[in-house]
Amino acid sequence: MSEHDLTALMAAQLDRHLVFPLLEFLQERQLYSESEILEAAAPLVAFLQNPQLVQEFRPDKQYNIHMLQERYQIGPDQIEALYQYAKFQFECGNYSGAADYLYQYRALCTNSERNVSALWGKLAAEILMQNWDVALEELNRLKEIIDSKNFSSPLNQLQNRIWLMHWALFIFFNHENGRNGIIDLFFQDRYLNAIQTNAHHLIRYLATAVVVNKRRRNMLKELIKVIQQEHHSYKDPVTEFLECLYVNYDFDGAQQKLIECEQVILNDPFLGKRIEEGNFVSVPLRDEFLENARLFIFETYCRIHRCIDISMLAQKLNMSYDEAELWIMNLVRSSKLDARIDSVSGTLIMTTNHVNVHEQIVESLKGLNMRTYMLAKNIVEPAQQATR
Repeated sequence: MSEHDLTALMAAQLDRHLVFPLLEFLQERQLYSESEILEAAAPLVAFLQNPQLVQEFRPDKQYNIHMLQERYQIGPDQIEALYQYAKFQFECGNYSGAADYLYQYRALCTNSERNVSALWGKLAAEILMQNWDVALEELNRLKEIIDSKNFSSPLNQLQNRIWLMHWALFIFFNHENGRNGIIDLFFQDRYLNAIQTNAHHLIRYLATAVVVNKRRRNMLKELIKVIQQEHHSYKDPVTEFLECLYVNYDFDGAQQKLIECEQVILNDPFLGKRIEEGNFVSVPLRDEFLENARLFIFETYCRIHRCIDISMLAQKLNMSYDEAELWIMNLVRSSKLDARIDSVSGTLIMTTNHVNVHEQIVESLKGLNMRTYMLAKNIVEPAQQATR
């Protein structure tokens, strides 16, 4: 599945420290050989694993705060020294210290460009410490600056939006409200334009978020439109699954792509997060994606068929017959789906309410006749009163 790996594309838009979690994930999944990964990260690994360098740039935090207060009168040069010190802390892996110093620096700095750089650094530090609430706050601050700032060129502003969306993936796939966040951000016109201009691979993450977010089904139509527009620029099993189902109504193709989707999710550093509970390991997003994708297949199939063979549907859902029958039964009970299962014939029968077209026309004419009468009355009565 390395053909669908986006790490090389993602790394180009990330701080090198943010690339580490991606490399660690790939190393665990053994998608590439360990020697390849270590060779790609060798310079940074050598620096961070050198105890002498780490000791040199990472003394006691309280001591250094006291040193800055005692040794310097706060001014432009000293503020710049604080920025450089925070940068050293970040490079050494002391992300907590870096975040603290960058926060102090931003409170004192009058240089807008440097202030923005410090905010990027603080965002990276909060992400690496997995402080998702704080990271989301910093992300929103940075977005506000990017959207309101006068950039030297539109291309520069476009690049900043692309960076922001890539960094945001760490937050959106870990924060409790992240699935709404990614949809809200990526579907904004300026950010969607950035995706379609120079970051087509981000469509994978937007598509996944829409599939697993049952409350945002209203965005599915817009998503399909984007996938169709960018079909020749980017596609993977996730986008192809949706295209098979909602554009081509190719249920066999959708079934095959769903199998591939599972592997893509398992091998994606942002989507394949594992949860360990005792000896049991789960991939929550994989499970949710497959559940919702099967629901999409079921609903779409039911819209165009009245009598459905359960064994055939089970095959399309990648389930056994018994699993499919139980799944459908629970779905019919818990939803407003007007259908029943015929266990004898092994079919799902959709109940349709046939409309009597003749009666519908008669009722419509009655309503039209009443509205015509009231309109005429409102015109004639004032005219009669005027002639009296």
